Amino acid sequence: MNKCMIAPSILSGDFAKMGETVSNVEKWGADLVHCDVMDGVFVPNITFGMPMVKAIRPYTTLPLDVHLMIVEPEKYVERFCDAGADIVTFHPEASKDPRAALEAIKAKGKKCGLVVNPDKDISLVKDYLDIVDMIVLMGVFPGFGGQSYIESVSDNIALFAEEIKKSGRNILLELDGGVTEQNAARFRALGITVLVAGSATFKAADKAKAISVMRG
Repeated sequence: MNKCMIAPSILSGDFAKMGETVSNVEKWGADLVHCDVMDGVFVPNITFGMPMVKAIRPYTTLPLDVHLMIVEPEKYVERFCDAGADIVTFHPEASKDPRAALEAIKAKGKKCGLVVNPDKDISLVKDYLDIVDMIVLMGVFPGFGGQSYIESVSDNIALFAEEIKKSGRNILLELDGGVTEQNAARFRALGITVLVAGSATFKAADKAKAISVMRG
């Protein structure tokens, strides 16, 4: 089974000590820092925006993997890039012009991606496989951390992995939601190359060991 990258979600971290949180994520051996941006409209929760991304940027050399759960992301993607995001992903159904948003991210020299909810299929992103650097499959419905994995998503993982292979492009396949030390190997075997692990990292007794186990 292939090793993959681990991206702890700071949604599970200490918001009062977020600089220290992202520094620790790097010390524990993670590969990316996952930032969940929620607007209270597209999803029923509010987290943080550009100021938080800008504030934590000096505290880590790891890439910031920013997942936008917001309406009309095209209005904000460039500002997130300017704030320090290295990868910006969003839900295409929330955008009036997904391709324009993706092109705006690329024009900033950053990586772009699209996010697919558990009740959506590959038709949502198939027209963008020529431009995306990452596809994110949600293992839960977005909005809150700590949820259990929805098993039906596993069928989508295999399908998306095959479509990426057929595209001939080096597209990362990220799974966000419900990842644990116990199920990570199964996801890697299905073709996942990035695992978002919030609760699985921050609630672990030995956080560095948890990241190592999930990476494989």
